[in-house]
Formats: sequence, structure tokens, C-alpha cells
Amino acid sequence: MPRRRQGTELPFMGKLDRTKGELGRQLTLVLREAIRAGELKPGESLPSTRYLAGTIGISRGLVTNAFEQLIAEGFLEAQAGSSTRVSSSLSAVPVSTAQRRARKPAAAPKLPPRAAAFAEAARQFTPLPPVPFAVSVPIGPTSPDDTWRKLGNRTRGLRAAAPSGYDDPQGVPALRAAIADYVRKSRSVHCAPEQVIVTAGTQQGLYLACQILLEPADLAWVEDPAYRGITGILEATGAGERMMRVPVDESGIDVDAGIRAAPHARVAFVTPSHQYPLGMPLSMARRTALVTWARENGAWIVEDDYDSELRYVGHPFPSLQGLAPDRTIYLGTFSKILFPSLRLGYAIVPEHLVPAFCGARGLMDRHPPSADQHTLAAYIAEGHLDRHIRRVRLVYAERRQHLISTIEARIPAKRAWLQPGDQGMHVVLWLADGIDDVAVAAKAMESGVAVRPVSPLYTPGRRRPGLILGLGGYPDAQTEEAVNRLGAVIATAARARNSSARRTVA
Repeated sequence: MPRRRQGTELPFMGKLDRTKGELGRQLTLVLREAIRAGELKPGESLPSTRYLAGTIGISRGLVTNAFEQLIAEGFLEAQAGSSTRVSSSLSAVPVSTAQRRARKPAAAPKLPPRAAAFAEAARQFTPLPPVPFAVSVPIGPTSPDDTWRKLGNRTRGLRAAAPSGYDDPQGVPALRAAIADYVRKSRSVHCAPEQVIVTAGTQQGLYLACQILLEPADLAWVEDPAYRGITGILEATGAGERMMRVPVDESGIDVDAGIRAAPHARVAFVTPSHQYPLGMPLSMARRTALVTWARENGAWIVEDDYDSELRYVGHPFPSLQGLAPDRTIYLGTFSKILFPSLRLGYAIVPEHLVPAFCGARGLMDRHPPSADQHTLAAYIAEGHLDRHIRRVRLVYAERRQHLISTIEARIPAKRAWLQPGDQGMHVVLWLADGIDDVAVAAKAMESGVAVRPVSPLYTPGRRRPGLILGLGGYPDAQTEEAVNRLGAVIATAARARNSSARRTVA
């Protein structure tokens, strides 16, 4: 049963008017109305008469009289040796029409454009439930092993790992050193620990980059289709009209098309290791062309190194940052490869941009939680992250192959087919023309299957219907059942499309 602590303040006591006198009667009225309005809930404890009298500055006798009156009316109840409470029987008391009218909120004011854009982003970033095929849901063999818990317990026992004051907005030195060493060996990134800024995931890194690199009149290249996280930031911060969407083909972002559309753009936001959502890497010829354009125009490249750890055939391309460390802001995260709630990532920036990123980081949320940084630093330095990635890569490779074969066997190719690819945490399932992927995703959710539609990631004139299916540690039987349910939803949508086409012809 809910309780109020003895010293809890009651804000509605501010309604007492000492100029009108009869404070005891006023107190009775105020408490009665607070109970009726739901400011005090059934079963909640009130402060003691002594405490309440002292806080509002009236005699204890007046408070006692008010309590006794409300007990007699059935609003309060008292038991020997216990505090006075709001009567639990009031939970069934109906609310009068007058009270409902009084409580009815006024019509919400129209949101300013930027507030409306943020509200839309909140809707689109609602997390999917942990069922197939939500992206990056660590289950079973894809979850970090017990080593993470043990390291967490160890580091939290150290005073340095749990400081009581503010910490460095750039991140703790041990983690920055571990990250610099990790990306050097695994991604051919050229940096020193002093260039690493620890972030709350890639999303914060993108937000910081937009705030720091773009002036009000600057143009930015963004892939088409693109991760909703970057397009949403630019739209919500008023830069949507200055976002130049550059088409993506089998070789990645079309640099020549970007130059034709906006040769003097200030920033190019790219996912060169594993284009999101389509999955192809940026070819070496396109990488060279992108770096050449950036150098010649004094532009920046923001490299979101999405899913670079999970290539299942051959070796991954090295980072783009290694080709142009002076023009590239390199973003990575541990939230997907470990677990999304970790919220730890990093930005690696040219030395002269470090103060700007640290300042913006400090203004945003001071610094990331220190204890988890120390745990992650130990996890990387002691080799656990490398072992975890190898394990996850094997599990995802098996799950991916099983998912592909199940889809090909159970969903007819005339309705849906898979985008070729050999890396990443998700696959793209294209849908036949005329099938509404947004509606299919909503119906799939009703059937217990979590997918994301592809078409909203494109500009309106280039949209294609498709679904993003994430890999995870789901058992084969659960995956097969989810494919069956998804196939049934797609079949229903295809029949509806065919029926509509026949009516149009008739």
C-alpha cells in the first residue's frame, strides 16, 4: 500500500489564506478537495499532526480537529499505532460530472514546427518489443557472458570507478585508450586517445556532429535511403531543407550525383562499411572520390561505422577515416554489439575539433556514467570484447543463413525477396510493388512479429516497399514461426493489392 513519508510536503497547502481566518476550516476544505481531485490517493499516509502543524504554522489542535472531521466523513481512516491515511474505500467512489469537466484538459496548443518534428521522432524511435525480428536484441548466445557482470562488480568496488563528483566530458582515460587501441587494430583508424570522445551511442555522436559542423546556411549530403536517426536530427533542428539526399546504388553513395547536386556541401553523412539500410559497402573507387571531394572543398565526412564488426565472408573494408583522418569524424558504438541499454559509443575527431566536441558534450549531459566506462575499458583491454564479437559473428552467421533459407522456402519470391548482402545485424526483404510496407509492419506487429518498413527511409520520389528484419539469438523454431506469420501478413496485403488493381481496371 502506498505511503507518504512523515516529512513529505503537500503543495496544495499553499491554498490556505491566512487573511481570511478560520484556518482549521480551510484545512479541512483543502484536504477534502485534494482527496476528491486525486492529489491524495486512497491508502496514502498523511504527515503526522505535529509535523503538519509545524510546517503550515497553525496549532496542532486545529490539525487534529480537521483530521477528525474527515475521518467522520469517511475521507480519512486512522488505526492505533499507525499513521492517518486516505480511506481505501474511496477507490470506488465515482467521479461527478462536474469534477470530470473540471479535470478535462484544455485543447493542446499547436506545436511549433521544431517541437512537432521532435514529437514525430519520438513516435518513430519507439523501441520494438524483444521478438523476431527486432534489430539488436541480445538473447541467449548473443548476450554478453557472465564476465561483464563480474567486471562490473569489480570496477564498482573501486573508488576511481565510482567518483562522487563530475567527471571528464571527454570520457575516462582508460576507456579512451582502450577504444583507440581497439579501432586501430580492428578498423585501421588513425588516432590517439586524446582524439576520442565517449558518447551515449552513435545517435549522440551524429547530433554533436550536426551541432558543431553545420552553420545555418550549410548544405549536407545524406544517403538515400538513410538511417532515420540522421534525417530526423536535421529535420528537427531546422536543417531539413538543406539536406541533399544522394542516391545509393550497389557501390554505395553516388559521389558524382552528390557533386552535381551540391558540390559545396559542408558535410557528408555516410555509412561506408555497411550502408543502412541496404547493406552494401562503399566501393574503394567511391571512397577515393569522396575523400578527394572533401579535401578539395574543405568539407567534412561523418563516418557512421555501422555493423563493421559483422562481416561473414572475407575481410571488411578498413575505415574511411584511415584515408582522411584530418577530414573525418568517425563514429562507433558498443550498444549494438553488446546490448542497446549500455548507451556507450565514441566519436574520433581531428585534434583541432576536440575542444568543440568536448564543449558540446558537456552542455548536452556533462559526461557519460563513469562506472560503466571503467567496466567497458576492462572488458576491451582484457580481450573479452574480441571474444564476444567472434562468438556473436558465428551465431549471427548461422541465424542469418537459417532466416534466409526459411524466407526463400516459405514466402513466394513474387511477393518478397531478399536484398543480397554478406554482413550486418539485419536483412532487407523487398516487397512487390503496390504492397504497403508501413501497413505490413503494423499488421505484423499485431501478429507478434517486429519489423521496420523501408520506404520511410527514402525520399518520397524514390520509395520502395520493403522490411528490415533483425537477426538475434532466437531459436530456429521461433524464427520459423515468425516467418510463417510474416508470410501470412504479406500474402493478405498482396491479395488486397490485386483486388484493388482489378477494381481499378473494371
